Amino acid sequence: MSDFNRDFARTVPTDRADMSVDVGLRSFMLGVYNKMALGLVLSGGLAWLTSSFPPVRDAMFTVANGRVGYSILGMIVAFAPLAVLLFSGFAIKNQTEKTAGIVYWTVVSLIGASMGVLMLRYTGASIASTFLITATAFGALSLVGYTTKKDLSAMGSFLIMGVVGLIVASIVNIFLGSGMLSFIISVLGVGIFAGLTAYDTQKLKMTYYELGGDTRAMGVATSYGALSLYLDFINLFQFLLAIFGNRR
Repeated sequence: MSDFNRDFARTVPTDRADMSVDVGLRSFMLGVYNKMALGLVLSGGLAWLTSSFPPVRDAMFTVANGRVGYSILGMIVAFAPLAVLLFSGFAIKNQTEKTAGIVYWTVVSLIGASMGVLMLRYTGASIASTFLITATAFGALSLVGYTTKKDLSAMGSFLIMGVVGLIVASIVNIFLGSGMLSFIISVLGVGIFAGLTAYDTQKLKMTYYELGGDTRAMGVATSYGALSLYLDFINLFQFLLAIFGNRR
């Protein structure tokens, strides 16, 4: 997701970027947050649809021994966002605002559709309360990333390595089925994506300065920036739900 600043090598030290007086930056970040919020609304609507509309629900999800899982179609939908991101990263060399927007809305729609499984696993009350907790934590963490003058790039590299570790551990636990390992993964996941929320927010504001007012690049950055924060929010929400959610 670094494509949005491809070919722009300019860098701005964190402590030289005065965010409090830059109207352009506030407008850019508002555009990112608005797109992210719309993505969350769309995802919620699609999750409700896939969990509530019987023909779609039965095609995408299965229930065995009281456990809700994915059908083959559901697994394809769940893993499709990764394929879209890989394709956009390697096959689309010159991103435009239109192509970046297509990637964003495609990924958001696929993730939303696959999240119907959460509405079948957890009670509506726990989903609503966990969403509010996630929104509050995300807002505070993003504010930290926006206002801090400390360079978070080193922390970001460490956290991205942590994401790789989470993926590997999650794959291993598919075969082990360990409840304790699942809990540990969820706790670590909350910490990692909390840190990434602050890191990605700072990365976005520095990208704004690096692009130097390039309108085309800014349009691309808005979509990919919204996607980064959207993924942070969704992962934070899912890990918190795994810890605190009440199952049906």
